[in-house]
Formats: sequence, C-alpha cells, structure tokens
Amino acid sequence: MHDTTVASAHERAQDPANGWRGEALDLDAYLARIGYDGPLRPDAATLAAVHRAHTGAIAFENADLMLDRPISLEVEDLQAKLVDRRRGGYCYEQNLLLAAALERLGFRVRGHAARVRVGGGVRPATHMLLTVDLGDEGRMVADVGFGGGGPLEPIPLRDGAEVRQGRWLFRLRHEGGVAWGLDTAAGAQWNDVHGFTDTPFLRSDYTIFSHYLSTHPRSPFRRRLVVQRSEDTVRHTLTGTRLTAQYPDGTTTTRDLDPRDVSAVLRDVFGIELDDGEASALAAAAG
Repeated sequence: MHDTTVASAHERAQDPANGWRGEALDLDAYLARIGYDGPLRPDAATLAAVHRAHTGAIAFENADLMLDRPISLEVEDLQAKLVDRRRGGYCYEQNLLLAAALERLGFRVRGHAARVRVGGGVRPATHMLLTVDLGDEGRMVADVGFGGGGPLEPIPLRDGAEVRQGRWLFRLRHEGGVAWGLDTAAGAQWNDVHGFTDTPFLRSDYTIFSHYLSTHPRSPFRRRLVVQRSEDTVRHTLTGTRLTAQYPDGTTTTRDLDPRDVSAVLRDVFGIELDDGEASALAAAAG
C-alpha cells in the first residue's frame, strides 16, 4: 500500500495548489487501473509516466450524458466510475481524478480554465487543465482530459516549448500577461488546441462549470455521443456513429457504424465496457 501525506483541510482551503481531496482516493486501485507500477517520487519522471499511463488507459467520453445520468465530481464517485467500473469521462472527471492522485503522491497541483479553440470561434472557458509545480524543475502543464487532440504527457510551462510525444508535436505559446496557447501539429500545419490563463481555480469552481456542460440543452456534450482516445501514432474519435482515425501526417479515415455496433467499438477501440442495458440505450441515443 502507498502511504502519502496530504494537506490538512485548513491548508487546502487556503492554497489552490491543494484541495483535490487526494485522501479520498484509493491510490493503489487508481495505479492498477492505469497500469502503472513504477516509481512514485514527486518528480518530473513520475509525473510524465503517470500522465501517459492515464491517457493510455482512460478514454474521453460523455456516454453518461447520452444516458441522462448525472455527473458527479466527488472523488469517491470518480473512482467508482473511472477506476472501479473502468469507464471514461470528460475533462472535469479526468483531471480531477488525476489531481487527487498527484496530490496523494506529493505534487503541488493547480487547476485552470481554458477556451477550446479547435474549429475556431470564441467559446466559454469551460475546459479544465492542471499545472504542476516541480520546484527547481519548473512548472508543467498536465491535461489528461482534452480528448483526441490533447497531450500524452505534460508540457513545460515555457514560452515556445515544443515537444514530441509519440509522433505528435505540441507547442506552448505565451500570449501576454497570464494568457497561454497550446497548439498541435497535423502534418506541416500547426493548429490551435486551446487558450488558458495562469489564474488558479478551485475544485468547487469546476462543479459549476460541469453543471452547465452536463445539463444545459445547448451544451455540445448533450447533443451527441463523443468518445476520444490518443495513441502514439493515431487519434480515434467516435462522434455519434462516425468513427474517425487521425494520423500525425494530417490524413484521416472515417467509417459510419450501425448503431448496434457502437458498444463493440467502445469496447475494442476505446476500452469502455457497457452492460446490455447501457449498450441498448446508447445505441438508440447514438442512432
């Protein structure tokens, strides 16, 4: 068993780098879920390894919203869904689970809000990401909850930082003041992912954001099934019944599914297991 020390309730309330309720997480179950059994020191190597293991094991998905189920951001409920039931989740679920795990491991974690820029336009700052303070090693951007275009590992919070993860390229740009932008490359073309600020947010802030995204009739996550997963050489996306594979050279392939085949694709491509009742209801919703 892993025994780590977490901050007191008073310290968590006073410091936005704490307060992720890591004490409520079964750390061993989480590490088993993501398939990580390496070192647990609060350093850059452990952060990168845990981040990559998480993105590889837990897919981005909004299936519960298509099944008219409420989304809870309590650590116990995140563990029950993403760890015990081996499901995925959207950005708040994913990054709050990671924040709780990192807090248990001794990292100082801050939460932030971002505006998604994929596809252009100006959107509300409803995406969640994290920064992790590594002391002399600097700060890192961690984000396991963006989905298909998100990073596989943390990225140094440094203007012009450019990293290759698998065959994907990412770049951070300081846009002035507390504003930053994240890009990814498809072939020779750099594309916006999101823009965020260095302003810290607390756990309770994301409860409000999540309530809007999970209940408002105009929320994009209420309209259709979205499931995403990234690997070193391909990004898979299921939107409704359309399955897309994107490759680092910018090429894509698409396949339209019969709604009855959605549950098998969720299992085989995204690692998401549904029971028979969930599969039938989701096929009806996806179709």
